[in-house]
Amino acid sequence: MELGTMTIDQLEKRFNEMIQLDKCFDLVNRRLVIGGRQAVFYFVDGMVKDEILEKMMQFFFNITAEDMPDDAETFSREHISYGETDLLDDADGIVSALLCGSVPLFIEGYDRCMVIDCRTYPARSVDEPDKDKVLRGSRDGFVETLNYNSALIRRRIRSPKLCMELIRVGRSSKTDVVVCYYEGREDPAFLTQLKKRIQDIDVDALTMNQQSLAECLYKGHWINPLPKVKYSERPDTAAASILEGNIVVLVDNSPSAMIMPTSLFDVTEEANDYYFPPVTGTYLRFSRFLVTLVTLFLTPVFLLLMQNKYLIPQWLDFIMIKDDIHIALVAQLLILELAIDGMRLAALNTPTTLSTPFSVIAGLVLGEYAVNSGWFNAEIMLYMAFVAVANYSQASFELGYALKFMRMFLLIMVACFNIWGFWIGVAVIFLSVLTNRTISGKSYLYPLIPFRWQKLRDRILRVHLNK
Repeated sequence: MELGTMTIDQLEKRFNEMIQLDKCFDLVNRRLVIGGRQAVFYFVDGMVKDEILEKMMQFFFNITAEDMPDDAETFSREHISYGETDLLDDADGIVSALLCGSVPLFIEGYDRCMVIDCRTYPARSVDEPDKDKVLRGSRDGFVETLNYNSALIRRRIRSPKLCMELIRVGRSSKTDVVVCYYEGREDPAFLTQLKKRIQDIDVDALTMNQQSLAECLYKGHWINPLPKVKYSERPDTAAASILEGNIVVLVDNSPSAMIMPTSLFDVTEEANDYYFPPVTGTYLRFSRFLVTLVTLFLTPVFLLLMQNKYLIPQWLDFIMIKDDIHIALVAQLLILELAIDGMRLAALNTPTTLSTPFSVIAGLVLGEYAVNSGWFNAEIMLYMAFVAVANYSQASFELGYALKFMRMFLLIMVACFNIWGFWIGVAVIFLSVLTNRTISGKSYLYPLIPFRWQKLRDRILRVHLNK
């Protein structure tokens, strides 16, 4: 649009057609006179601070014809008191700014549009996330509003070297994606590669925001379940990762941060490790590592011992199943693996007021009668109950499900090929971890492979923070 050569009526008609004003009840335009010149501005109802608009309009009505400058830049500088203002002459850019919540102001005779960023978004409070809770520490968490999330990180890193670059992705959605890093500590090659990957994404929309972005960034072998990205809803975790040289990606409408690159040791870290003294933090970390290994191997090893009872030492005779077995042990274990996920999904869709009684029914009634009816043996129920609870020791849902798939694979291998199946399954799992790569292309077991003692020590032991 040639703004300087169009009358306000022509400009309004053209812009109304571009945004389909007659079909969108939430798009509002307002005609007014500023200093004797015709003007019109647009906004999205519900995404603008009404009190700011009201104050600016009061100021505009007091401008006289003698006060009006000849160009939009001077007008913006002298007569728009709001801080966030931009000048645009590109029609697509103006439409995009409007739909993001900004207020475009057209004044007849000016060759550029003044875009006033007085937007606001519906947002919930920054309460502590339900998943990433800590026993001690800050109680705030990311929300679905991008500006709030970036402010939570900026509040913790008050340095001009903290960079936050905005990239828009999606032809229709135009989703805001922010790449956060600390200049001088990041990997420049990976940063350049990551930004290019995001800019080159050619999709209609990031429908599932972060997951859609992750699948666009990494188009490798989907069959490997190990997570390529660490997700966190805690701003302190994101800020600490940035200071360590990692890159954090924030996606609008998503209440969590994507931390990259991510190795296996990064995924298993938690904020609780750092809110306690080094000895306590190291103990918590070792406990989590141990529980993770137990959840992976407990039921496959139990099945292997039940199939080869001569391997059971005398002091472990009590683990043998005493009651009759009506359903094959591997079938019981696999059915319970699926049943646990079914109960988890049921809990997500259960109204809050009913979640407690339903949990009692599921845990006591179903468990008790499942054993009494002969479907499942008590020992199987015990071990699967431990596995189900122990899975929550991991903050990462993705890693928890990766361990679940590996455990089910081991169970099937043991059931089919006995001892050889167990060792073949262990070898396949080890190779899947060994050959896996982070999103930057480095080893998933770094700093173990390639070996870096100091960094590996920091990953295993909770060292002093002020080193």
